[in-house]
Amino acid sequence: MNTQRWMSRQFFAFYLTWGIFLPYWTGWMINSKGVTVAEASLIMSLGLVIRGLSTLFAFPYLSSKFSSKMLLNGMGIGTFLAILLCIPASSYWTLMAVVLLLHFFYPTLMPALDTAAGVLVQNKQLKHYGKSRSWGSLGFVIGGLILTLFTSKLGDGVIIWALLIGLFLLLGLGMLKAPDVLSNKPKPLPAVRGAMLKLFKVKHFGLVLVIVILLQAAHASYYNYGYIFLQEIDAPKSWIGAIMNIGVIAEILFFLVADRLFRNVSVGTMLATAALGSTVRWLLVFAFPSVAVFSVSQLLHACSFAMGHYAFMQYLIKNIAPKDVPKAQGIYSALALSWSTAVFTLFGGFLYEIDPRYAFLGMIVCTIPSFIIALVYRKIQKNDRSAQSSLAS
Repeated sequence: MNTQRWMSRQFFAFYLTWGIFLPYWTGWMINSKGVTVAEASLIMSLGLVIRGLSTLFAFPYLSSKFSSKMLLNGMGIGTFLAILLCIPASSYWTLMAVVLLLHFFYPTLMPALDTAAGVLVQNKQLKHYGKSRSWGSLGFVIGGLILTLFTSKLGDGVIIWALLIGLFLLLGLGMLKAPDVLSNKPKPLPAVRGAMLKLFKVKHFGLVLVIVILLQAAHASYYNYGYIFLQEIDAPKSWIGAIMNIGVIAEILFFLVADRLFRNVSVGTMLATAALGSTVRWLLVFAFPSVAVFSVSQLLHACSFAMGHYAFMQYLIKNIAPKDVPKAQGIYSALALSWSTAVFTLFGGFLYEIDPRYAFLGMIVCTIPSFIIALVYRKIQKNDRSAQSSLAS
């Protein structure tokens, strides 16, 4: 089978639904369920805590027991059922309960897909990770743009129905044939005490992880308040989806050229560039609260998110053994994409209540340290290469 096409299709289907959930779910809770910004922030922050626990502990454990294909399908079914339960949730506490259940299943699909892609690359069955991942970004754009057309006509109540339709498509694709290596049940390995902690003995793993934690945490205000911030600065509702997706289009373009242009660029250089782009992005949104500047700042998503994520994936592929990739992905998803984002979602929500612009300015407390540490790592990499060259000569 065409493994490149299969991986591209899976990324596309998942991120089609993620393009609905990530920018619009907070707005759906506020506008359809009647919760306040502070209440929605608490739900999403607790959801990120659950997401971190799921990806850090449940995902690596299940990865050692079930094949990648079975794990993807199981988490997809759990996600679909959790979203169904959100429909009848009529009180704040029941809504919180089902959204927390959703956060146990849904975000786990992300490290599961990246793990599958990493295993395929390491087994020489996937040549271009960036090319396949760009299809995920395209799905994100299409999901958001289609949803904008419906929300502008039918209101935010349509968000949950669009999400259910997208997940039904994802489940349907999951039932099709997958590459054989992803259908194989993992070989039982003897339990090793502290196996996850042993990853930190891999050269520079802890340092790279700190950088990407800070980089991803800096997106907290954008993910949770970007939609309502655009409403705050009087963006036409029919434009909001298109504006939010400018960043994802920039992400697509980056992933399309990443394998070709950045194959020989050091991880440290890419991480430093990502941190610098992220800092400039949030300063622009704070200093110039207009639809035009927000739209231009979206182009920097290619740096702040795409380059940082790509750099980390390149680090994993080159330095982490295949059997340890699920553990590394779990740590990354829990610490960078979940818990750090949870903390800064609350921090951003506090700042948003004071002044919406402050929620974005506050994110530079992550980006500036990540830039400095990335420069340090870049220098370490340069010294390592110099030492290796000296030994070789």
